[in-house]
Amino acid sequence: MTLPKKRVLVVGGGLAGLACAVRLQEAGARPVIVEASDEVGGRVRTDVVDGFRLDRGFQVYLDAYPEAGKLLDLPRLDLRPFKPGALVYLDGRLHRVMDVFRDPRHLVTSALAPVGSLADKLRVAALKWRISRSTLEAIAARPDLTTEAYLHRAGFSSRMIDVFFRSFYGGIFLERDLRTSSRMFEFTFQMFSRGSATLPALGMQEIPRQLACRLPADAILRGVRVTEAQPGKIKLASGGYLEAEAIVVATDAATAAALIPGLVTKERPWRAVTGIYFAAAESPLREAIIALNGAGRGLINNVCVLSDVAPGYAPAGQALISISVLGLPAMPDFEAQILAELELWFGAEVRGWRHLRTDRIERALPEQSPVTGPPGPCFREVNGIFVCGDHVTSASIEGAIISGLRTADALLR
Repeated sequence: MTLPKKRVLVVGGGLAGLACAVRLQEAGARPVIVEASDEVGGRVRTDVVDGFRLDRGFQVYLDAYPEAGKLLDLPRLDLRPFKPGALVYLDGRLHRVMDVFRDPRHLVTSALAPVGSLADKLRVAALKWRISRSTLEAIAARPDLTTEAYLHRAGFSSRMIDVFFRSFYGGIFLERDLRTSSRMFEFTFQMFSRGSATLPALGMQEIPRQLACRLPADAILRGVRVTEAQPGKIKLASGGYLEAEAIVVATDAATAAALIPGLVTKERPWRAVTGIYFAAAESPLREAIIALNGAGRGLINNVCVLSDVAPGYAPAGQALISISVLGLPAMPDFEAQILAELELWFGAEVRGWRHLRTDRIERALPEQSPVTGPPGPCFREVNGIFVCGDHVTSASIEGAIISGLRTADALLR
């Protein structure tokens, strides 16, 4: 099968592939996305179960993302923000720690919360001031440390790091060791400082769906698996080839290496997460905020009532509760153990919660430590084949979209 000239085949319909295809389409090229699964979005997916919208793993969209914000129609996503802060479970109760520059009503309670010292909280303010005035280029050029080393160097106490940063950034980086690149920490810290963590009103998959709607209906081939990418053509598992003027492989690093002969990629391990969803008659938090495990004990890292943030995540009169557990713990009665922990947080009301689903996501986020990570430019070119994805930039929605856009720009040049 031969496609008409001036077409570009994009293998993979995740955010990088979609961003690349949209940029090409709007510049007058004719991209075709070849996606192995039944739907676009890659790791950004939402399923509807009993009227609840279940994202595959707890995910948020940071509305300060510069490139993603320019590409997406954010008003159409109807983004619903989290409050700027967190509730931290410690010593048997939840303590409120807020960004008092954006929510000064909680200045006293945040200052008195036993989550680090007053000096630690002043250091957060100083860090916010410094990073908010940095350009992204300046952040990328700074010496790269682990986030833990960076925070110690910034003067934070071990208690502040252990109680707050490990749980808050554990939910973002999917690891509590804080071994993630300090450049990635500064980038996400800046995004939180400049904007809000949000949820699209109808689930995270509305982001890739919006991009897909900007392409012609015949520009996305779903359920088509590729076994090899060569200059000017791709080989299909069903037999035969598709041909085009250019080939883009917008998959994860391991898949790209398997598809492209001669491609050598730096090994980047995956971080895993287990997401558990419960339905309840009412929210235990009753506000659009995340609750963190500051005690450092137990399985739970963070809890969020998604329907408090975006009511469309749950049917009317019900609450959708999301729990994140780092890694893939294998144990009998896993959900029962999670409920036992939650009862310590919220009391006997959790006994009436109904388990909806447990997602064990082995490949949730590529590793990004100072050793592994970002390997350089936003894309690679190997024998005329372009490679993009968040594994060649930063492990984030913004990183995936930037990679796809820069790849398209290079092709258009």
